[in-house]
Amino acid sequence: MTERAEIDEAYANASHIPGGMAYPDRWAEAAAAFRASHPAQEIAYGGGARQRLDLFRPEGEAKGTVVFVHGGFWKAFDKSTWSHLAAGALAQGWAVAIPSYTLAPEARIAAMTREIEAAIGAVAGVVPGPLRLAGHSAGGHLVARMACADLAPGWRDRVARIVPISPLSDLRPLMAASMNDDLRLDAAEAEAESPVLLEQVDLPMTVWVGAAERPAFLDQARWLAERRGCGLVEAPGRHHFDVIEALTEADSPLTKALLT
Repeated sequence: MTERAEIDEAYANASHIPGGMAYPDRWAEAAAAFRASHPAQEIAYGGGARQRLDLFRPEGEAKGTVVFVHGGFWKAFDKSTWSHLAAGALAQGWAVAIPSYTLAPEARIAAMTREIEAAIGAVAGVVPGPLRLAGHSAGGHLVARMACADLAPGWRDRVARIVPISPLSDLRPLMAASMNDDLRLDAAEAEAESPVLLEQVDLPMTVWVGAAERPAFLDQARWLAERRGCGLVEAPGRHHFDVIEALTEADSPLTKALLT
């Protein structure tokens, strides 16, 4: 097996999860049903076609805002697929923002980092109070980047907790993957965009990963937790596609970790 094939296999998820190919349709259906009963306010945070976020507001005054950044290896999905993941925090009285961002190959990962920084800034300007950041897979990478010292957003002193879920924290292995045909990572960008290689800012963080995930994702989560010196939760029985489902539940351990 070639190096590329080995890396592709290491980071493959759908083929190692029973019914894995059906998950995107299930997510989209659940998200659409949630939006039907919980209409969102769409906010532009830039001039790009995908520089938009959906803001879900609770009844009454929000305690603050949860920002959830979706995954998809930086090259798939948008905000419309994940609306239902707002349910848990919304039920606890938090506003929830879910941004889209420009994907590869149109954008490089460094540009996506800056888009998420801008998206959070837009949310911070609309809803007062603390910010809590969560992201899954590539989105876990992007929220982990918000705690790196090379960024200096004006809203960072409002961040109460960051929860990267199944994050990609060291991008260097991905330079050998087939997905890099779209990502276009080179050594300089892989190092500059890898949270485990960067100076850290002291913000509360909990790294979350499914205990049944691929070894590569368990490694990536452990590397980030070790770099941060923070808590690591390996959720029993959860794989890469169902580890995020707990965000739909107001009292799940994942929702509690994010909101406390």
